[in-house]
Amino acid sequence: MNLTERTEENFNASIQTKKMALPLLAEPIAEAAELIVCRLLDGAKVLCCGSGAGALHAQHFAMMMLNRFERERPGLPALALSAGSATLTSIADDYSLDEMFAKQITALAHPGDLLLAITGDGRGDSIGAAVEAAHERDMFVLALTGNGTGRLEGLLRETDIHLPAPSESAARVQELHLLSLFCICDLIDRQLLGN
Repeated sequence: MNLTERTEENFNASIQTKKMALPLLAEPIAEAAELIVCRLLDGAKVLCCGSGAGALHAQHFAMMMLNRFERERPGLPALALSAGSATLTSIADDYSLDEMFAKQITALAHPGDLLLAITGDGRGDSIGAAVEAAHERDMFVLALTGNGTGRLEGLLRETDIHLPAPSESAARVQELHLLSLFCICDLIDRQLLGN
C-alpha cells in the first residue's frame, strides 16, 4: 500500500466514524450547548479539564469561549484547568497527580458552574477526581469520553451529559471530541447571537 492509499483509508475511517457517531451524539451535543448557555446566563462559568489530548481540547474550548469561535461576540467565562503548569506541578508534588484538577475545582468553582471533562479512555484518576469534586460543589458535568467510560462509568450521574465517542481508535476519538466541541461552540453562538 502506498502513502496516498493509506491517507485515503484514514480519511474514509474518519468519515465513517463521524457518520456512525451522529445519531448517538447529535441530541446530547444540543443538550450540552443549551445547558452551557443556561448556566452562563445565570452567571456561572465553565471549568475545563482533560487528560492527554483531552487537556489540549479543554484548553482549545476555553480559548473559543473566552475569545471567539467563528463570530464576533463578548468573551464567555471559561477556564482551562490544565493550562497552568506551575499550579499543576505544585499540586502533583505536594499531593498527587490525581488531585491536580480536583483541588482547583474545590478552590474556584461555585454551585451551578459547569465542568467540562475530557478523556479518551475514561480511566484517568485525575478526571474521575475532578468529576467527584464537581459533584461535591453542586456543579453540572459534561463528559467527553472514548468508547468505554472506565472509572467515569460509576461516577457520572443521570443529570450529567455524556458524549462517548464510539471508536476504539484514539485518533477517531480525538476527532470526534474536537468536532463535538466545535458543534457546541456553534450552537452556543446561535443561541446567544441568533442565526
